[in-house]
Amino acid sequence: MPRPAHQISLAIPVLETERLVLREPREADLPAMLAFNSGPRSSFIGGGMQRQQVWRGLLANIGHWVLRGYGFFSVDTLQGEFIGRVGVIFHDGWDEPELAWHLYDGFEGQGYAAEAARAARADYHARISPRPPISYIDPANTRSEALALRLGAVLERALNDDRGSHYVYRHPTPCPPAAETPA
Repeated sequence: MPRPAHQISLAIPVLETERLVLREPREADLPAMLAFNSGPRSSFIGGGMQRQQVWRGLLANIGHWVLRGYGFFSVDTLQGEFIGRVGVIFHDGWDEPELAWHLYDGFEGQGYAAEAARAARADYHARISPRPPISYIDPANTRSEALALRLGAVLERALNDDRGSHYVYRHPTPCPPAAETPA
């Protein structure tokens, strides 16, 4: 007698900000991911990977959502242009969940990363945990360091591990919702 099939449910929230939509990863995201991977800015996240490694990264992100209930959102402008990935990830062997971001060429310097990171962090706090995530940042990645500071993160420590040297920034604890006053 055949065993019943196991059904995997995957409900990824869609977040909207003033200028962006944070949505589920899609196969259609692959060409932009490949283009970013071949550019110099991807060096901070292991760029220069073979096509199959980028493909596996897309699949791993979907799997991360299945296993943990959170992961990288694909970020679109309101006009539907895919501009990068932002979210909270927690890979095997890491200390704790990380709020991470990368925008594709031509979209940096416009405040999109901060806007998307705030939305992803708020979603993580609302649905997953009130514990503040960290961000691992390569010491040479001054733009990411500036963004972490803009998001209210503080340098917690320097870390050297099998992935190299990086700084660990701690994001702020979420503010509790304001109590409503009776009318």
